[in-house]
Parts: sequence; C-alpha cells; structure tokens
Amino acid sequence: MPEGPEIRRAADKLVDAVVGKTLTRVWFAFPGLKRYETELLGQQIRQIETRGKALLTYFSNGRVLYSHNQLYGVWRVVNAGESPETKRDLRIRLETQDRAILLYSASDIEMLTVDSLGEHPFLQRIGPDVLDLSLTPEQVRERLLLPRFRRRRLSGLLLDQAFLAGLGNYLRVEILWQAQIAPQHTAAELNEEQLQRLSRALLEIPRLSYTTRGAVDENRHHGAIFSFKVFHRDGESCERCGGTIERTVLSSRPFYWCPHCQGSLAHPSESAKAG
Repeated sequence: MPEGPEIRRAADKLVDAVVGKTLTRVWFAFPGLKRYETELLGQQIRQIETRGKALLTYFSNGRVLYSHNQLYGVWRVVNAGESPETKRDLRIRLETQDRAILLYSASDIEMLTVDSLGEHPFLQRIGPDVLDLSLTPEQVRERLLLPRFRRRRLSGLLLDQAFLAGLGNYLRVEILWQAQIAPQHTAAELNEEQLQRLSRALLEIPRLSYTTRGAVDENRHHGAIFSFKVFHRDGESCERCGGTIERTVLSSRPFYWCPHCQGSLAHPSESAKAG
C-alpha cells in the first residue's frame, strides 16, 4: 500500500494538472456517484489535499470527493480525451480542457461536503498527519506517551493510522532504524533520549521521503537524500555500525533491522526470564 509520502506526491501531480480549471467531463463508475456527474460539470477543482493515505478533492460547489487508494488504487494524469490501455478498472475520470485525472482500481470512494468531512469514519479515526509541517516533535512525544499508545509495542503502533496518519511499513522500518530502537519496545519503556530520537525520526523520515525520494544524489552536501538504510536490505551491512541487517515478520508485515545497533527482538522481560 502506498504510504503518506507517495500519496502526497501523487496529489501534487493532480494539483498541477487540474486545480483551478473548469471540468468539461465527469465520469464515475459507481452507481451511487453517477448523480454527481451533471452537478460537477462546469465546476472547478479548487483544492486537492491528503490526510494520511486518503485524498480529498474540493470542488467549487462545496462538494468534496473522498478517495482512499487502499492496496491497488492509483491516480494517473493524462491529456484530455486520452484513455490509456490498462487492465485496471477505471473508477473516476475528471477532465478539463487540456488534462484529465483518472483513478483506477480503488473502491473506497465517497462524495462528501465540507461540513460533513469531520463525520467521515476514517477521517475521524486518524491521528495527525506526519507531513503536516505544523506538527512538532514535542507534540509527537506527547502523543507517544498518551495512555492509549504508551504501552503498545512500536512494531504495531507505527502502522496504526490512529496514532499518526501516513505511516506504513517501509517508514516503520526506517524510523526505528534511525532512532536506534528495536520494535518490541513500548514508549513507556524508553528513556528521554530515546523518546526524543523517536519523536524526531517519526517526522523527519516521512518528510525526507516526500521531498527527496527518487531524487538523484548528485549534491549530497547540499542536503540529505532519502534512501533505504535497512528496508529490503537483509544480509547487507548496516551503514551505521557494520552489523548484518536481518529480516522477520512483525504485525503481518516484513520487518528489517540491525540487531547490532538496534538490539535483539527479544523483549527485555523475556530476556530476563531466559537468563
């Protein structure tokens, strides 16, 4: 499933293609959305934003289209009138005089209004967005220590959109490596230095991924470029300590870590019993 940075980069492309332009063609695959086709003709797309892994498209008449790519959904930008050959099922077509945006394969799609956004179950449930630049490490630290989160293992917590929206598996892996913390720990078990490292990494890694992932590292001295340090690198050497990166499965997802600098996956209480 695409994670927050990928959804935001996709949204940026949609914004460049159609925001501020008048809709000349509107098509929805689902019967429940058909009645909005005529209503949206002649309207403009005023704004496209992301909230975690959801995408919101705001129209000039007050309607808001909610879509969640889930596992297989994907947005495409094409020239007006084009219909690319694909085996994917087209769900949405929003077309202007020169460009069109197409959503394929997604099934979680609803038409809302600005006033009803706050009542949507997914939007109600998710936590702050890691790509929201107003969110600070101090606020993340406070959230980590909330009663509902502080005793949950980080391996599961960092996949829960109710904690922070936009995180996913590769971000979970890279964040915990950056913070030098093993995934079986809970926030309640961390010391202050570890809490601060984790709080910073929870924002820095997704934001770096959004701004630089896929960029060519020609001028590294001008700033960091996102690259996988441990994700899909099992058997390779850790660039921080030289240890060997390993792979396991946690919360039904593949997990990669360096036992040498992040620590064993055995929980401290379990290690004590074994000793």
